Amino acid sequence: MTAIQIRDVPTEVRDQLAALARARGQSLSAYLRDVIVREARFAKNVRLIDEVSTWQSRRDFTIDDILAARDADRPA
Repeated sequence: MTAIQIRDVPTEVRDQLAALARARGQSLSAYLRDVIVREARFAKNVRLIDEVSTWQSRRDFTIDDILAARDADRPA
């Protein structure tokens, strides 16, 4: 795994993130890791939506085409 360090985070932001982590029963590190992973996955979904939206002129795509596009970036 890779370590990520973030500098210059305002104290009030750090405190709010720590409170959110505590509310979930997580350490701040675990909470932030979940946030980063969720954001990365969301970015993949945005790319998928962008790709599928270019198919508007096509009328012959199927749900299998959409699922194949979704799975293209996923590890086997």
